[in-house]
Amino acid sequence: MDTTAPRASTLALSSADVLELTAWKRTVDVLAEAYGGTITTEMVPPRTMARGDGVWLRGLTAVSTSGDVVGAKLITAATATGEVSYVITLQDRRTAELLAVIDGHHVTGLRTAATSALAADRLAVAGPVSVGVIGAGFEATNHVDALAAVRDIGALRVFSPTPANRERFAARARDRVTGRARAVDSPEAAVREADLVICAARSRDETPVIDGAWLRPGTTLVSIGSTLPEQREADTTTIARADLIVADVVEEVRDDSGDMIAARAAGIDIDARLVPLADLISGRVTGRSSPDQILVYKSVGSALQDIVLAEHLYREATERGIGRRLPALVTPVTK
Repeated sequence: MDTTAPRASTLALSSADVLELTAWKRTVDVLAEAYGGTITTEMVPPRTMARGDGVWLRGLTAVSTSGDVVGAKLITAATATGEVSYVITLQDRRTAELLAVIDGHHVTGLRTAATSALAADRLAVAGPVSVGVIGAGFEATNHVDALAAVRDIGALRVFSPTPANRERFAARARDRVTGRARAVDSPEAAVREADLVICAARSRDETPVIDGAWLRPGTTLVSIGSTLPEQREADTTTIARADLIVADVVEEVRDDSGDMIAARAAGIDIDARLVPLADLISGRVTGRSSPDQILVYKSVGSALQDIVLAEHLYREATERGIGRRLPALVTPVTK
């Protein structure tokens, strides 16, 4: 191989570029295609975490289900300042060339919400859904937008501990999603009448914000905020009442999520009810078999979601001429 030969350019996409390229329904469809295909453990290995004084670095890698690209996402957190950066790289599977460098902040939010919408659409009761939202920030906003792309939302109630934030969220939802959106003054008020609950807020002192006693029969719960052992969103009653728990990454949900660690410590058997999202989307597992079932989708985030979505954005950007072309940043060599 002649390593001095000219190389293809590398496409750089900013967060603004990612938002310009975003279409929620298409994003959900791209993830559905991926989860409906063949996924092996070798394609999506466990994430890694490096820790130092005042910093941590998380790495996620995956081979796309298209078979065309491989990629990585690096998340760096400077704990002293609270600043976090997300970088995604895509390489050509055949040539190892660096195809793209993407600001992954919005990609992370998009893939989380779109995957949740995909799962919720398969698990929630049929027809328009009444939605309860815990949280009024970036993730909660994305989740409602993604859900609205695949389901009719009949009513929405939102709780945030900050009154101004929940009122602002409800006003936005009335303008964009449903006129029957309102802010409520407790998480219980948001959950009690909901068919679908979206929990997208870090709990204070890592105390669960969802009490399983609030869930009426037929409720679907989407939980995205407890991805570490010390974090909790749903209490043990919620997990005990769940007829099925669908996880984007089964091993990490089971072993690294505070919700599941607490449930096992309480003697609750989760293994028989814990299934991969890929099995639900491919049809290997039946989701809702009764209108009275309580179903849970638990997400910790997967490199597969990042890389599949990044690949889609790269192709869209190339077709539409969005982003900045850079000289080849990395030259593959023969080994």
